[in-house]
Amino acid sequence: MSTQVVILAAGMGSRLGRSLPKPLTELNDGRTIMQQQFENIHHAFGRDAKVTIVVGYKLEHIIEAFPNASYVYNEQYDQTNTSKSLLRALQSSKDGGVLWMNGDIVFDPAVLVRAAKMIDQDQSFVTVNTEKVSDEEVKYTTDAEGYIKELAKTVKNGLGEAIGINYISSRDKAALVRHLQRVGDQDYFERGIELAIEQNGMRVEPIDISDLYAVEVDFAEDLARANLFV
Repeated sequence: MSTQVVILAAGMGSRLGRSLPKPLTELNDGRTIMQQQFENIHHAFGRDAKVTIVVGYKLEHIIEAFPNASYVYNEQYDQTNTSKSLLRALQSSKDGGVLWMNGDIVFDPAVLVRAAKMIDQDQSFVTVNTEKVSDEEVKYTTDAEGYIKELAKTVKNGLGEAIGINYISSRDKAALVRHLQRVGDQDYFERGIELAIEQNGMRVEPIDISDLYAVEVDFAEDLARANLFV
């Protein structure tokens, strides 16, 4: 079965100050952020990888740019956060695990090559960077066995940052869907993961990609940093 991949691209991305959806922001090499994501997906999983994009804000521009993708519409894109976009994507997915990423990440193609090994084992994971721990980013801690324990922006003494590329296994997907249904509209999807860990004993592996580049583009300075790598 081909790998199911979801790109979350419904948000307005207003902090970057662009008129188009943030994933369509052009990089120095002429590709858009989402184009480089597609190329990275194909590099790791081949051309038969099934990519579904969750759209909302100015969706017609993304659909025009990527006509061969599948689409899920978050009609409340201006009132909800990533928890509800991911919920819609998982509910529309086929049997099996799902890899998902935020639509504003510029990252090394090797990230998904490394992640593919865990996907082959159908092991839920969160990719992390242990080199920096910024207050405004999603941080994590681990339990005694090395699995994710806490995952939120409010985590104290975090071991590193989550970079926004994650996988939910076939056996864990139903539990995550239930918790994404329960969380608030403004919650990030990480809250659903935290609840599934707390209440269902879900085991989520941290995959360290600190030796590879991955930049979430929220502000102009993030875009400048991403352009140093491409």
